[in-house]
Amino acid sequence: MIVSVHLADVGWRRAPGLLLERPDRDAIPSLSYAERVATAPLGSGLLPKPQPGRVGLIAAWEDDAALDRFLAEHPLARRLASGWHVRLEALRVSGAWPEMPWLPQEQLPADDEEPVAVLTLGRLRLGRARPFLASAAAAEEEAVRDAAMLASTGLARPPRLVSTFSIWRSAAAMREYAYGKGGAHQSAVRNDRERPFHHASAFIRFRPYASQGNWDGRDPLASL
Repeated sequence: MIVSVHLADVGWRRAPGLLLERPDRDAIPSLSYAERVATAPLGSGLLPKPQPGRVGLIAAWEDDAALDRFLAEHPLARRLASGWHVRLEALRVSGAWPEMPWLPQEQLPADDEEPVAVLTLGRLRLGRARPFLASAAAAEEEAVRDAAMLASTGLARPPRLVSTFSIWRSAAAMREYAYGKGGAHQSAVRNDRERPFHHASAFIRFRPYASQGNWDGRDPLASL
């Protein structure tokens, strides 16, 4: 199984229609999970300002051939073709995401110096929205200041699905941010353990092994 993340600037007129449609997994061969999501920059305050013309897709596929068929044949892929997408091999998950039960609980081999991507997923408990936003804002602000972060975005499907996606120069640098003592991310983790923010949540580490297109005018993985 593989995961892909797609980002495309489709314009504010077209974006609502794309977001309101639900991907029909039965109509897309070998697609096991999909979420169309709105986007917002990380680190821009308690309530990040949405990017109204940009949409995202998070999807899980049986294999590369299934994603290739989607990119070549499906109308949704054509509407996202002007943007950027990346193919991801899961290396480890902390937590669990019911729609992706195959994610590896144990760390798969990865070199400390190779780039990694991180996808966080949460189904928000609405009564915990305010403390979640406060904890997330501090952690995101710290992350976007980190020189090892190559690109990042917030992803969401209101009112419950909240997500982030980021690309890091190296696995070692990402771990230092995520697990370094005294960091805002560790504070957010402690707050969540004391009283969970989400009904379900997952912190998923990936190996990005192929990318195509432009995200804000560039491919953040091209130099690596």
